[in-house]
Amino acid sequence: MPYTVALTGGIGSGKSTVANAFAQLGVDVIDADIIARQVVEPGQPALLALQERFGDDVLLPTGGLNRSALRHIIFNSGAEKNWVNNLLHPLIHAETQRQLALARSAWCLWVVPLLVENGLQRLADRVLVVDVDRETQLLRTTARDNISREQAENILAAQASRDERLAVADDIIDNSASPEEVIAHVAVLNQRYIALAAAKDRD
Repeated sequence: MPYTVALTGGIGSGKSTVANAFAQLGVDVIDADIIARQVVEPGQPALLALQERFGDDVLLPTGGLNRSALRHIIFNSGAEKNWVNNLLHPLIHAETQRQLALARSAWCLWVVPLLVENGLQRLADRVLVVDVDRETQLLRTTARDNISREQAENILAAQASRDERLAVADDIIDNSASPEEVIAHVAVLNQRYIALAAAKDRD
């Protein structure tokens, strides 16, 4: 298993931007969000299970998952949220492990939006947090997802707090800085992680 850095941050913090910058440097990126979408694609057992549980309302006319309908269900019921998590998390974890085993770069970036919420930081060698202030998160999320401020605030309320994420961070990228500064910081961290990975291999 390669040396693994878990990248996390709240919604609208810019995790994808940072992950893409690492990928440009040749780092293998395993993205939990992408895997989460893959396990509920049409024909996958998880999508059939969701349909059996919640009915056709969680399906789009195309047969894919209606994410907004499912999101509405789990935001309004803790019990249903737990059921969905118990269905999907083992599948996501298994696929994550499979992809990590296939990684070939000196170290691997594991993008996990809900790292802190699900207590997954112990599975990584190091934690990198992408950090911005709350107002920036709200502005980016409402613009990107075309949702109301109230909806964005509800999403933030359901996530770990900024302080909770920073408490588990080994490294922090301030994504309110200029794109050039962020890319420069990514380059520095990449060299640090290459060195840490090499040191771990020697141990």
